[in-house]
Amino acid sequence: MHVRRVRAGLKGWGGVGAMAVVCALALAFVLLLPQARSSGDGSTGTAGPGAATGTHAADSTCKAPEKQTLAPSSADGPTITAIKNRTGEKRKLIVGVDQNSYRWGYRDPNRADAELEGFDIDLVHRIAQDILGDPNAVQFKAIPTNQRIPAIQDGRVDMVVRTTTITCDRASKVAFSAPYFRTGQTVLAPKSSTIKGYDDTLANKKVCSAAGSIAYAKLKKDKETGTIPSSVDILPPVPNQLDCLVRLQLGEADAVVNDGALAASQAAQDPTVALKGKAFTTEYYGVAMKKDADDLVRRVNQILVEYRANGWQASYDTWLSATLGRDATASKPPVPQYLRTS
Repeated sequence: MHVRRVRAGLKGWGGVGAMAVVCALALAFVLLLPQARSSGDGSTGTAGPGAATGTHAADSTCKAPEKQTLAPSSADGPTITAIKNRTGEKRKLIVGVDQNSYRWGYRDPNRADAELEGFDIDLVHRIAQDILGDPNAVQFKAIPTNQRIPAIQDGRVDMVVRTTTITCDRASKVAFSAPYFRTGQTVLAPKSSTIKGYDDTLANKKVCSAAGSIAYAKLKKDKETGTIPSSVDILPPVPNQLDCLVRLQLGEADAVVNDGALAASQAAQDPTVALKGKAFTTEYYGVAMKKDADDLVRRVNQILVEYRANGWQASYDTWLSATLGRDATASKPPVPQYLRTS
């Protein structure tokens, strides 16, 4: 698979330079966002009513949502056929991604072409190669954190590959592939901060998280149950995780709660912040698709079987080893289980 790689010597952004780049990216990002209540542009053939992203629902009947996916298959079905039948410039896989998550889905400001690149982007190219025979047959759509699920439901995209944690609530709204990455929630704060982790040291601190994220739902629940101090000031959620880093840099927040994989990348962007304590949850990223797109789900699961064996490690080494460490054991997805039958 031909995917352009970032230069080995690329350094993270820090200090004043970080603020300039982050703010510029945030502005460009806002200009590219789709409308939250879009009825679909008709390009995917799956337009439907808009819907808001829910929180991590406490559903006692849902267990191990990362296992509730369909068995792999390379067979075409109605969803894949519709994608393949697109003609001309529209014959592309339409994918919702991030363009501001360093080393996951982002535009390198040091590159003239500013093409999207990162771990998630590598996976998108691999899926496009398998389905359309061309790794670059992709129409990327930048979407904020709180629009990952609505973008699928509204038919704006064929799928979302954007560090999306598989949860019971989300799995009731969209279909997920088997996991392609393991992570967990963690705390990001200035290196000089007295915060030590997700514990009592968060007392009287302002904590930022993204709307529609696992972090925001968990913060609210844990404050209500007394798992974290009642004095924790949970700030109004922001549309995108990167906005929390900006708040931290501006002194408007004392800490950020986010997926450890993303938090590590943000720490690489700004050397004045660091991860505090260990991850306090275990979560899995999956590719999200339309609820009834069974053939596409099965095809993506087949691609992931092959990708885990040949491609996943190389992508990890290129994009994530610098922030998460050379040993990828803790990040590798579990052996997939396909418990969904229909």
